[in-house]
Amino acid sequence: MSETTGRLRSLEPSKKGGGGQYRFLPDVDLPRNLPPGTVAIAEMANAFGVTHRTLHFYEEKGLITASRIGPMRVYDHQDVLQMSVINICREIGMPISVIQELMEELQQADTQEEADRIFREALSIRKRELISGLSTVHRQMQQVSVLLDRQPVDPTMATNDNREISLFSADEQTCLQLMAEGYTPHRLARAFDTTVEAIATMESDIIQKLNANNRFQAIAKAVLLGIVHS
Repeated sequence: MSETTGRLRSLEPSKKGGGGQYRFLPDVDLPRNLPPGTVAIAEMANAFGVTHRTLHFYEEKGLITASRIGPMRVYDHQDVLQMSVINICREIGMPISVIQELMEELQQADTQEEADRIFREALSIRKRELISGLSTVHRQMQQVSVLLDRQPVDPTMATNDNREISLFSADEQTCLQLMAEGYTPHRLARAFDTTVEAIATMESDIIQKLNANNRFQAIAKAVLLGIVHS
């Protein structure tokens, strides 16, 4: 993000034609290296670290509006304020369609507090999306690790740690199958009519026999070895 100074606060109504009117915008940082008043397109692009084409794109989407002084495209102070919000949203990966919806909501804000609340809600949603994405990536990385560890296995041969599949007791094979079906330790304890501690011990033994690092990897290896069916 560009070096910044000052904060957004309430806005004077824009006198330009077209585009939405904003009485208030979120309290975010502004670029330090922009002069007050009208800003040329080159200064706008440099301040926010974007290209002229990007600014044209935002104009096409109705997010900012340029005027002209002779042949030069220029932006007023309101566009600088709007661009500050848009630039933050783009830096955290918000899609343009979501930014458009956010800016439309901000046009309806009647107070600074409401504008800040709308923005914080949008940030919270984006945070949840990023956390979900991280979880997906983590799960996929685990799956890739399991596949990289995979060796051609015949059901009659030893497991990856050279231990015979027959080393798994009937209870352990049943436990593995139920684990693969999504049973939690508490549900397994009820199924086996035993304690959660006993199930934890059984799971630990299974993980060790499969030379796995955790419950998920043990299930994945068991599926690959044909011990259980997913």
